[in-house]
Amino acid sequence: MMTPQEVEDAAARLFEAERTRTQVRILSLDYPQATMDDAYAVQAALVRRKIAAGRKAKGWKIGLTSKAMQYALNINVPDSGILLDDMFFPDSATIPADRFIQPRVEAEIAFVMKSDLKGPDVNIFDVLNATDFITPAIEILDTRIQRVDPETKKLRTFFDTIADNAANAGIITGGRPVRPLDADMRWIGAILLRNGEIEETGLGAGVLNHPAAGIAWLANRLAQYGSSISAGDVVLSGSFIRPVEARHGDTIVADFGPYGTVSAYFA
Repeated sequence: MMTPQEVEDAAARLFEAERTRTQVRILSLDYPQATMDDAYAVQAALVRRKIAAGRKAKGWKIGLTSKAMQYALNINVPDSGILLDDMFFPDSATIPADRFIQPRVEAEIAFVMKSDLKGPDVNIFDVLNATDFITPAIEILDTRIQRVDPETKKLRTFFDTIADNAANAGIITGGRPVRPLDADMRWIGAILLRNGEIEETGLGAGVLNHPAAGIAWLANRLAQYGSSISAGDVVLSGSFIRPVEARHGDTIVADFGPYGTVSAYFA
């Protein structure tokens, strides 16, 4: 277990890395015995620093919902992070060149909640009842931690990803909002294009067999810490696809077919 001072020190390093857009050394090298609870403690300390700097919490993101990503980090459960107000971009936004370090994008469904959702024992039907509408979204990922340590060649672990607010950096919503019972979310598909070329495709079923399952998982996990999803929160349910690099000069379009498109230009 990490000490309270170690938690604060790790959070301070991540806060400064984001402010200066300079990646830090892999944290798990310094805290090899750190647990998942430690990772969420660092994340919470990081978010407290951001809120103290004037930001506001607006929702949640869920990650590592696919088996491939879980295998890559040697973990068998999803993870979560917190969405803050400065992470939200409008559809067709131009993303400033100096905003992120190494941005990547994923196609997802965003849930906008109409009522509180508190665990334990939340299921998919509870999620559908608590949801106002769903809408297509692009999540922007970034990492304030090196992906590979240049000396040891060690890769990031689940600890690094969770501590770094689940690699969360931005969210773009667009397309056509839909009531949750008016769509078969398992069959909502997305085609992600970079500069007009298809990079990835996927279906909602790739997210724990149903995107609402991720929201239920989050509500139940938060209940263990006395927290919950609130009315008005935006919740990213997890990606359909593998992350795609968003380079300077790239135009990214996520095409959700009958549900519309979401796009951004990375300056």
